[in-house]
Amino acid sequence: MIEIIWNRVLEHEGQVFKQIRGGEFTYRVKGNVIQLNRTNRMVSKSIFAEALKYVPLENTVPLQRLQAPSYLFAILMDHRIRGNDW
Repeated sequence: MIEIIWNRVLEHEGQVFKQIRGGEFTYRVKGNVIQLNRTNRMVSKSIFAEALKYVPLENTVPLQRLQAPSYLFAILMDHRIRGNDW
C-alpha cells in the first residue's frame, strides 16, 4: 500500500494541500522524503508507512507521536492521495 500512496504523493508534488485548521501548504519530494514549504520539517516515506496503519482518520490524534501530524493528515486524507482506498 505504501508504494501506491507514495506514487500519488510524487504525482501531486507542488500542489496545494489544506490542514484541518485551514492552513495551506505545498511540498517537494527529495528522494524518500518530502520537504514542507511552511516548516523546516521533512517527512520520510517510512513515516507515511507508519501513518497508514491508522487510516482512515477523523483527526490528527492517532498521528501525534509521528512527525508533522497535521501535514500527514492533510496529505493522507486528501482525495488525490487516498483515492477510493479508504
